[in-house]
Amino acid sequence: MNFQWYPGHMTKAKRQMQEDIKLIDLVIELVDARIPLSSRNPDIDELGKHKARLILMNKADLADDEQTKRWSEFFREQGCFVVKLDARTRAGMKKISEVVLEACKEKIERDRRRGIKNRPVRAMVVGIPNVGKSTFINTYAGKACTKTGNKPGVTKGKQWIRLNKNAELLDTPGILWPKFEDQRVGLYLALIGSIKDEILNIDELSLELIKILKEHYPGVLEHRYGLAEEQEPPELLGQIAKNRNCIKKGNELDYSKAAALVIDEFRSGRLGKITLEFPGNQR
Repeated sequence: MNFQWYPGHMTKAKRQMQEDIKLIDLVIELVDARIPLSSRNPDIDELGKHKARLILMNKADLADDEQTKRWSEFFREQGCFVVKLDARTRAGMKKISEVVLEACKEKIERDRRRGIKNRPVRAMVVGIPNVGKSTFINTYAGKACTKTGNKPGVTKGKQWIRLNKNAELLDTPGILWPKFEDQRVGLYLALIGSIKDEILNIDELSLELIKILKEHYPGVLEHRYGLAEEQEPPELLGQIAKNRNCIKKGNELDYSKAAALVIDEFRSGRLGKITLEFPGNQR
């Protein structure tokens, strides 16, 4: 499968971010804890290289706890501040204000020496589509100040949000990058829903997921769908279709319905806490 999705509004959004970065003290980057590296836009590294960096490992409730710990250590070694969270349930949210002030303490101290008091920290919130930026901002601010949705590309424009006297957030649209050098990155992004399903082959996508689960999480498919995992992915998908009564006219197995079921159950966490990429296999 070849993965790519870079609609025109993303080019415009990137240009706007390059302008806005001059106003910013801190870059808060949301990543998906299931694919912490592949859900980072490499353009953001260049954009924010002279700014304090806070990485929020969102959707940590869906990821393998042990791998999330390892990824947190990996990012801290790169000089980033890290908080793991689940923005929907507020888990981890209490730590963020404290870490924001810690990340910007040099800037706050510089302001103090210059006689500038109480100037709020200005943070730009960035991340790829469907990583949970809008949900995070709404939860953090305690009110619905941005649109949210479970489809990539809901936030199209920028907006400032005043949190309190200490912090202001600049929300930005989710942007990908023009070309995935490694198609495995595209695969991971497709699996978590950051590329529109409408342009994907869901049957093939599910086979790739089944392959990953067999290798790294043996027993998950057997436990969830009541099947023996020794078979190859196409046979396993057929078995899932049979066991979950995915049948179409003519009493034939509906592979596409079974494929969509497996993808949905992975994304929602019904297959368990699963991480797709691991520290040490960085692109």
